[in-house]
Amino acid sequence: MEHLVYTDAKSKVFDKIMAGEKTVIVRGAAGRKLPHSRVFAGEKLYFIENNGSGEIKGTAFVKSVFNSEKMTAEESTEILEAKQEQLQLSAAQKKRWYGKKVLCLIEIEQPEMIAPMYLDRQKNMDDWLVVENIMDITTDGNAEAYKNIRL
Repeated sequence: MEHLVYTDAKSKVFDKIMAGEKTVIVRGAAGRKLPHSRVFAGEKLYFIENNGSGEIKGTAFVKSVFNSEKMTAEESTEILEAKQEQLQLSAAQKKRWYGKKVLCLIEIEQPEMIAPMYLDRQKNMDDWLVVENIMDITTDGNAEAYKNIRL
């Protein structure tokens, strides 16, 4: 599988990933939510900034994944604090992710800039998409590809 990962433009997450400063990505919620239990070592991630441009401009590979069970807000905050050097969370991101009951931490490697591709944006898109092939959701790819999205 391949993954499209939205990054926070205000916190310059994409730049931190490409510079090798940020090596762990977090997603969390009150319960299991994508990509929890749906992303695996060796899979390829594609990055898009959450700025409305639709430009997919970088990749990395999944090195390892930690999927938590339900935990207390304090436990999840402790885990994120311990990983802060790899996460490089801004104050706004800490506010967003700290205290979540379920976490998915994705360690990445081999970040690389790519020639831009453009997302064929659809309604009700989440901040993480699981697809068979990234070309299925780009304007250069298959227009009816949204049947391949794993939600």
